Amino acid sequence: MTGVVTNLSGPPSLGPLLALGALRSPFKRPRPGVAFPGTGDRLVLPDLRVDLARLAAYERVCGFPTGEDSLPLTYPHVLGFPLAMRIMSGRGFPLPLLGLVHTSIEITRHTALAATSSHELAVHVERLAAHRRGTEAVVVTELRDGGAVVWESTSTYLARHRTEAAPAPREPEPDPLAVLDEWRLAADVGRRYGAASGDRNPIHLHPLTARLFGFPRAIAHGMWTVARCLAAHGTPQAVRVRAEFRAPVLLPGTVTFAADGERFELRGPGESGRVHVSGRVNPLTP
Repeated sequence: MTGVVTNLSGPPSLGPLLALGALRSPFKRPRPGVAFPGTGDRLVLPDLRVDLARLAAYERVCGFPTGEDSLPLTYPHVLGFPLAMRIMSGRGFPLPLLGLVHTSIEITRHTALAATSSHELAVHVERLAAHRRGTEAVVVTELRDGGAVVWESTSTYLARHRTEAAPAPREPEPDPLAVLDEWRLAADVGRRYGAASGDRNPIHLHPLTARLFGFPRAIAHGMWTVARCLAAHGTPQAVRVRAEFRAPVLLPGTVTFAADGERFELRGPGESGRVHVSGRVNPLTP
């Protein structure tokens, strides 16, 4: 892979990066064909060790078992998020951090990840891609043990702006899945997940701060919704998961978890409930 490699001595502090990205956002004007000169440049934590207390808090709020010497499938995203925010809050990154929407994630785990081992973590922006509603940043996170990639993810973040693209044809919705459970979500889910993950974006914390960004009340973190679904669904050791974030989950609120084999969904209550998250779990074959 080409690009500049920057080794970090420790994870960046997420709060100041979010504030810096917010301050720089009004001066960024996304447009069709915009380029990022830092594409391919990698931020690397060569000797990352997991804070076991924060890991346990994350497991509790997401519904994963606690006390096991293994990382939940979604946890490396939490570890890599500050590195992604350092890149996307930077002066040279052309998309404004405010309003950037996490639209999808694909995660591949090749083997179990020990919580007590050290890992090498790397994050880079793979490319900017045209989207019918704006421009997407494609962000790749990799976890390595002994030089081999053991976990990797690809996230897409959408900055909306005017485009010349024709509207995409609507794809038919798949058959609804069987509802397995109903979850009543407390108003503090965003605050609890924010404390465990470090992502204290104000849209997730309080109704008052969420209203400043156009939401009637606080919304759940997208990565909490997919983690909660995967904790309920279960995943094999070697697996590939793809999830799409389709609508925000308001807090407090009630949602239903539906699954059938490899597919899963988080929906609003009732047969016609709005789909918030849809995804698929595929075992990796040797």
